[in-house]
Order: sequence, then structure tokens, then C-alpha cells
Amino acid sequence: MSTAARVLVVDDSATMRGLITAVLSADPEVSVIGQAGDALEAREAIKKLNPDVVTLDIEMPNMNGLDFLEKIMRLRPMPVIMVSTLTHRGADASLAALEIGAFDCVGKPLPGDARPFGDLAEKVKAAARSQRRQYTQPAPATPPPAVADFRVGRKIVAIGSSTGGVEALIAVLQKFPANCPPTVITQHMPPTFTKSFAERLNRLCAPVVQEATDGARLEIGKIYLAPGGERHLQVANAHAPCCRLIERDPVNGHRPSVDVLFDSVAELAGRNAVGVILTGMGRDGAAGLLKMRHSGARTLGQNEKTSVVYGMPRVAHELGAVEQQLPLNGIGEEILRMTAARKEGTD
Repeated sequence: MSTAARVLVVDDSATMRGLITAVLSADPEVSVIGQAGDALEAREAIKKLNPDVVTLDIEMPNMNGLDFLEKIMRLRPMPVIMVSTLTHRGADASLAALEIGAFDCVGKPLPGDARPFGDLAEKVKAAARSQRRQYTQPAPATPPPAVADFRVGRKIVAIGSSTGGVEALIAVLQKFPANCPPTVITQHMPPTFTKSFAERLNRLCAPVVQEATDGARLEIGKIYLAPGGERHLQVANAHAPCCRLIERDPVNGHRPSVDVLFDSVAELAGRNAVGVILTGMGRDGAAGLLKMRHSGARTLGQNEKTSVVYGMPRVAHELGAVEQQLPLNGIGEEILRMTAARKEGTD
């Protein structure tokens, strides 16, 4: 970056503000320009300092972080990274924040954490580079295609996403009918978040959405989300395709990794698959998507204009892994077109 990302740290705990400031200040490309203890102080600091990025605690006095985030997105849109406790309640609030328009969420550190806040500095820099998006109320969900209008073929769908992926996945999966093709997803997320996210998607979407479990059969009408944290998601068993959760070191800094998922789909399904790479930092999934394309799979990538972070899709596109780049609102329909059975029912 040519200039340091200017950050305002908002948290009701002076200790937490100090810790976040110390973590961010260790990166020469990040500058903490101010701190605030609640939403009222933060509002004045934003007016005075005009930060590039705000880190925002979810639970604060006077006005909670979600209410304040909504005001920011409506009145003065800017990149906001939410700081949350790694609990079920914290996960639900974080997901709500991402749907409102937060750039990303990070978990508050636990005792003994070797790297408090993980890659927060990288997320702040990516947020500072990101396009500032106007706040808009979420569009009403359109009814998914009727079962009678969609005849599913034999293809498996594999999707990878990271920063910005919550909104992106909701937009794509809400287009799926109840009899969608078997779909496996790796979204970079803390361990406690994926169960809440799967439950949220299950409420919003016509198919059944669940956290993947080891050995779960891939079935029509079901979507499987990789659990966060400890294991990678793969698909296995050509005769009866199923999910496999494997213990392995992080790949591209991530566990679960999109590359690990895409590699397994390429080997198992070949041309009977569709691979999709959505918004996200870094390059995870690009090499795996290229392997899928070389194996005969159809491949899609989210375009730059609609990506919160055009990192993973950009690298995949530059490698030649992406057959088509599409805006987010066109990806769901294209997946269905690619996976629909031919009239003779042999796809």
C-alpha cells in the first residue's frame, strides 16, 4: 500500500482497545489514528478523523455494535470489521453484521492464543483497499425456482469463498430450488461460526443446508458447509459420493481450505462438476479450480465489480481457471443452467 490504512478502534474495554492497537501498530502499513469507548464517542471520532476502516465491538453500552453498524452503513458507508466473542451468541451477531454490510469479523482472543486477532492487520489493509459500498436494505428474497421447473442432473457443485462470502453465498444459494444439485462449500470462518451460518442459510434457502459431517452422503436437495477450524472438507467415493473431513495442516494458511475441496472434486467428479470461486482475500482455491477445469468441470468466478475483495477470484482468473466471470446476481442462475438435466435426462 502506498499509504498506511488509517484505523479507528472502537471497544468499551480499554484493555481490548490497547490489545487491538498493539496488534495493528505492529504492521507498518496500518496506522491507528484513534480509539473510542462507545458508539457516541465513535460517532464524533469518525466525523473528526475520517478513518479508512473502523474496528467495532459488537457488545457495547449506550448502543450495541449492530445498531451502530447499521447507522454507519446508512449514513456514512465505510469498511467496518466487527470484533466478536467466539461464542454461539457472538457468531449469530457476527453473521447479522456481515449481512448488514460489515467487511469481515474477527474473534476476540482466548487465553493462550499465540496470535491474538490472527490476520486482523491483513483484513484491515484489504478493507482499506476495498470499494466503499452504499448501504442498501437487503432485497426481498425471490422465490426459488419451482421443483417442476428444474430437473437436476448428475453434477456436483463446489463453492469456495472468504471475505464477503456470507452475503455472496446467501445471494447465490437463495436462487437454488429445493431439488438443487448436491453442493459442497468451503467458506473461511472461525470454528464456532459455521454451525450458526449453516442454520441461517437453512432458514433462508429452499434446499437443506447443514454443516458437513464425515461420511455424509451427497444428496440432491442438500448443501454441505465445511465446519470451521480443525479439518478440511473433501468429497470421496465415486460409487456413493460423500463428505470426508480430514486432519491435515492448513493449506494457503486456511483450514478448511478451498484448494483441498476443489482438488478432491476434480479427482472424484471430473466433468460432472461445477466449481465456483467467490469473493475473498488471498489465493486459496485458485489452483484447485484450475485442476477442476483441466479435469473437464465447468468453472465460474465472481467478477471484480461485485466482489467485496477481488483476491481469490482474481488469482483464479489470471491462472486461467475461470471459464466465465459473472456478477454475483448471475452466478446462481448459471450454476442451475450448467447442472440441469438434459431433456433426455442423461446429464
